[in-house]
Amino acid sequence: MKTLIAKPADLTPQTPWLDTRWAWTGEEELIDHTTKARLCAAALLPFRDRKPDWDGFLASIRWMQAAADRYGVELVVVLNADTGYIFNLDDALYAEVLRRFRAAFPQAKFIAGVTARGAENDTAFQAERYRPLLDIVQQHDNCEVMLMTSKWLSALAPEPCRDAYYQIAEWLIRPGIVHALEPAFVPWARPFGPWLLWQLARHPKFVGGKISTLDEPHFLYWAAMCRDLGLEFAPHSGDDFGIATAIKLGLPLLIGAAVSGAPLICAAKDLWLNDAAPQKKFRTGTGRFDTRVYKVFEAFQSLEDQVFRLDANLSASAYKHSTAHVLHELGIIASPEAHPACPDLRGADEAARMSEALRRPRRVAARMQIGF
Repeated sequence: MKTLIAKPADLTPQTPWLDTRWAWTGEEELIDHTTKARLCAAALLPFRDRKPDWDGFLASIRWMQAAADRYGVELVVVLNADTGYIFNLDDALYAEVLRRFRAAFPQAKFIAGVTARGAENDTAFQAERYRPLLDIVQQHDNCEVMLMTSKWLSALAPEPCRDAYYQIAEWLIRPGIVHALEPAFVPWARPFGPWLLWQLARHPKFVGGKISTLDEPHFLYWAAMCRDLGLEFAPHSGDDFGIATAIKLGLPLLIGAAVSGAPLICAAKDLWLNDAAPQKKFRTGTGRFDTRVYKVFEAFQSLEDQVFRLDANLSASAYKHSTAHVLHELGIIASPEAHPACPDLRGADEAARMSEALRRPRRVAARMQIGF
């Protein structure tokens, strides 16, 4: 029988996850009915007549916050990430998003996405590419910085990749969140191996990390390792196709799906808790969790599987356009337009498709008085 690695000292930069015991830990071994982890909701930047719809932007955040307040969920809005069109924003508009959010929500914590600026013609990683957006974000208090992966950062071997993250961390004066993707999202992406995750999780400026996956359960690997080793580093699931897993494990979500399904997701976080959990808002009176949560899981996942459906190129990038259609259907924003420079668009029938995708979630929400 193969001996699996269980100690960080035995890891090397080349160790694959499948050589560790953390890759063989089942979801059922990590179940947590007592922790209601935060929901980090990636806000959509809506557009109307080719210009930012600031009223719609704030309305969608207030809609999410109302659901979070009702179910006692900590909501942290994620600004200027992929859902906020970070790759289509110039620095001035990037900064304006933060200013408008802070003016409307002066006490609220936010997470801001930061990526490499001006690296299009680079042939190697340059940490300085992260400085312009870092400098803009860190003018604000009560925020965290998500260091979004980039082509040349992801191309580095594990040891220089660690050193690159450490170099960026020297400029951090706010808590940092690292970020990993599978190649299913972009062909150059490379998820963290166990050695690299261990190295990043130990850094005092990194409070957590986001992992987005389609093909391999890296979030479970991260969760198993961090819990087993007692790391002060929070894995955040970025998997919009598997939202329920993070809720079941009592771990944070960092997803664009929250802006289209916030009431259902917030309700599920509360329904999943046992009555004895201090954060439980709506107790069952039985001491147990509310098993109707499984139908809520199915309802929001049926919606998000359509919002994030893969196109002919096996890309879900046009989910932003679908999200705009959902918010428009719900009467939250005035137009389903995408950013005028964004090439990732759905077809002319998207309004009808999203209206259909909302039928089951609305039915479940109505039966359970969730308010969706």
